[in-house]
Amino acid sequence: MPSAPRIVAVVPCHNEEAAIAKVVTDLRTTVPGIEVFVYDNCSTDDTAGVAARAGAHVRREEEKGKGNVVRRAFADLDADVYLLIDGDDTYDVADAPAMIETLLSGPYDHVLGVRRQASDTAYRSGHESGNRFFNSLVSFAFRRQVNDMLSGYRVFSRRFVKSFPALSREFEIETELTVHAVNARVPQTELEVGFRDRAAGTESKLRTYHDGFRILGIFGQLLFHERPFLVTGLLSGLFFLLGLGFGLPVIVEFAGTGLVPRFPTAFLAAALVLLAGVFLLMGVLLQGQAKIRREAARLFYLQFPAPAAGSTGSAPRHDSPRTGAL
Repeated sequence: MPSAPRIVAVVPCHNEEAAIAKVVTDLRTTVPGIEVFVYDNCSTDDTAGVAARAGAHVRREEEKGKGNVVRRAFADLDADVYLLIDGDDTYDVADAPAMIETLLSGPYDHVLGVRRQASDTAYRSGHESGNRFFNSLVSFAFRRQVNDMLSGYRVFSRRFVKSFPALSREFEIETELTVHAVNARVPQTELEVGFRDRAAGTESKLRTYHDGFRILGIFGQLLFHERPFLVTGLLSGLFFLLGLGFGLPVIVEFAGTGLVPRFPTAFLAAALVLLAGVFLLMGVLLQGQAKIRREAARLFYLQFPAPAAGSTGSAPRHDSPRTGAL
C-alpha cells in the first residue's frame, strides 16, 4: 500500500491573535495528520504564542508582506500537498478535505477555493467588484476562465510549488499564483468554499486602492512577461493607426497637388509608423524568448511526479526531500 501523502498547511499571519487558535485547531481536527505551519509576519501581538499553544509550528518572516511569507514557505517546506489559508478565520476549514481529495483524485496541481459568502458583509465595500474586474482581465488575457483570482484559499501539489517562482512581496501574490497556473496550463480546478466575516476584534490588512493598484501593476508586469506579443502588438497597432491618421491627409494632398506643405505632420506620421514596426519586431523577439523560458520551466516541472491519491486521514509521511522525478 502506498504511504499516505504528507500534507502541510501554510498560514500567513499578521496580528491575528484573536483568530489564529481557531484556524489551527480546526485544521488539525478536520484534516487528521496535517502539519500546520503558521508564519508570523511582523506581528505586534501574541499571534505566535497563541498559534504555538494551539499546536502549530511557528516560524517568523521578518520581510513584511504575504508574498514574502509564501515565497519562504514554499522554499522551506517539503510535502506532497500544500494548503494555503489565511489566519483570519474567514475561510471555512470544513472545505479543506474536499479540496485535498479533489487535488489527489484528479490528479490536479492547483485547486482554487472560490468564495461563497455566508453573509452579505463578508466582502468589504469595493472588494467584490474589484475581484470581478481582475477576474475578467485574467480570463480575457490568458483565455482561461477564472472565477476568484484573489482567493487566499488554495491547495497545491508539490510540483506546482517547486516550479513556482514567487516574486511578489505583498497581497499581489494571489495574482501571481493565478497567472502562473493559467499560463503554464497546469491541471487545475475550482471548488466553492465558505467565506464569512472576520472574527470579532480583528481587522483586514487589505488597503482597497493601494493594494488594488499594486495588483494591477503586477498583472501588467506578468502580462508583458508571459504574453509580450499581445502587449507589443496592441501598442504597434495603436501607433500605426495614429500614424495613418496623421499621414493620410498628407498623402491625399500630395496625390492631388504634388506638394507636401505640412512637413512636421509628415515626419510625425512616418515616426509613428516606424515606431509601430519597432514594437512589432520587439514583440516577435520577446515572444520567442518567452517560449524558450516556458519550455525550460515545463521541463523543470516535469521532474516532479504527479500527486498520488491515498488516504488523507493517516499519519503524514516524513521522508527525505525529493529533488528529481521518481
